[in-house]
Formats: sequence, structure tokens, C-alpha cells
Amino acid sequence: MTNQVRFQGIIPPVSTILNSDGSLNEKGMGLLIDSLIDSGVNGLFFLGTGGEFSQMSIAERKEVAEFAVPYVNHRVPVLIGTGSTNTREVIELNRHSQEIGADAVVVLNPYYWVLTEENLLKHYRQIAQSVNIPILLYNFPNLTGQDLSPELVLQLVEEHENIVGIKETVDTAGHIREMILKVKKKHPHFSVFCGYDDHLLNTLALGGDGAISASANFAPQLTIGIYQAVKANNFEKAMQLHQQLAPLPLMYKLDSPFVNVVKEATKLTGLDISTHVLPPARELSEEKKAHLTRILKDAGII
Repeated sequence: MTNQVRFQGIIPPVSTILNSDGSLNEKGMGLLIDSLIDSGVNGLFFLGTGGEFSQMSIAERKEVAEFAVPYVNHRVPVLIGTGSTNTREVIELNRHSQEIGADAVVVLNPYYWVLTEENLLKHYRQIAQSVNIPILLYNFPNLTGQDLSPELVLQLVEEHENIVGIKETVDTAGHIREMILKVKKKHPHFSVFCGYDDHLLNTLALGGDGAISASANFAPQLTIGIYQAVKANNFEKAMQLHQQLAPLPLMYKLDSPFVNVVKEATKLTGLDISTHVLPPARELSEEKKAHLTRILKDAGII
């Protein structure tokens, strides 16, 4: 197995741009994709939490993936979210992603049921054995109800060479630290990404690989700037950008699901995209838009 990290840096979980009827807005998607690639991102993650996968049918998810992969056209790596409540659906989506040429899939563990460790291991083993495409795990215990422990992840990594990384959407540096020390230290090729913006700096300082965080949709200059500053050992600049980034997570408290907040922020920062969302999400109220505008102004984003 190679010790080279396959995925690193800043990989935005790209918003899915929609028309008012809920159909894919290809013009808006293209505009956002081009803007992010031009900003210098290290990859793009489609159909994550912020991409509204949980509100989509299988056919809709495949449509987004089928648009994204050829549109990006190898300019940066493309990661496709394929998490589901059932193993068969994940395998179907993984095989589809592999067939259309995606660079990797990102697999959230099943939600609704809290699985025994044995069943969780079997779920991921069956998935890993069904495709050759690289797989990143996606740990989001606040939404799935179940944590992917470093011990469980280590076991999976040692059994399956195509499991190559994890997105750690956990609001604790301790969990990320353990993932780095227990898994990445033993398998240097394994990528550890934080999912929350305000953990980027400490993730990099601990030896992690970057962030897959929503703010890169509308403020990539901050997350990319932190990543590049740390790589250049310019820690003074990294700290300055980290302090500018710090207020942004407040905006995610404005609504739930917060996919509407990310789209509105992207539009407020100058990209002319549709902000329609899929129910049960709803478009942001004028009062909340005003609050969002204040947060972005306070952070110096607009």
C-alpha cells in the first residue's frame, strides 16, 4: 500500500443549485463549480449534507453526480456522497460513481438505526468489497446518532486498502486528535479532514490533512488561506485568518437544515445563484437574511 495521501487540502461540500421546481439548475451549478475551482480548492465534494442528498431520490442523486463529474472534467478530484440508511443503496450509488469516473466516494454511516459494532463493520466491509474506487468515511454523530470510533476506523483501514480517509464532523479536537494518532500515524496515507470550519487550524496542527467544510462555498479565501499558510509555516497569517473565520459557524444556527444559509451566503458574496432548497428545508426569511448579512460583514466577507 502506498504511503502517499490521495486527498488533502480544502474540499468544499458543494451546494446543489436548484430551480424553483426542485430540478437541477445546471447553469448555477456550473457557475459555482467554476468559481470554486478558480479559487484554488483541492477537490469538490458533491451530495454531502450541504448538497441536500437526504432530500433526494436515488435518481436525483445520480443526476447530480452525472452532471458534476464531466463538468469538473478532471480539473480537481471529485468526491461523491453515497451514504444511506441501507447497504444495498450505498453499493448501487458507489458503483454508479465508479462507472461515471468519480475520484472517490464519501460514505456516511446509516442513520435512524444505531447499529451494533458488528453490523456497522459488516456494512462497511460489504461496501468496500463491492467497488475499487477510493472510499472516505463520513463521521457525523450529531445527525447519524452513532460515532465512528478511531478503533473501528483503524480496523476497517487495515482490512480494506480502498478506505483512504475520513471526514470528521465532530465538534471536539480530542476525537480528531485520536483519529490522527491512532489511524493516520500507523497509516500515513489515510486522510483526516475536519468537517467544522473552526477545527481546521487545530486539525492541521495535529497532523491532519485539511477541511471538508461548508464555508468554503462562499469564503474559500479563508480556509484555503489557512491551509496554505500552515503549509508555508506562516503561522501568524494562519492565526489571523483563523480569527476571521471563527464567527462564521454562528450562521449555521440561523436555521435547520442550514443548506439555505450556505446558499444565501454564497449569493451575498457575489455569485448570482438560485437559493431554492428542497423540503423540508425552506428558503431563508428576510429577518434571517439580515442576520446572516451582519455575520458576514462582521467577518469581513462582504
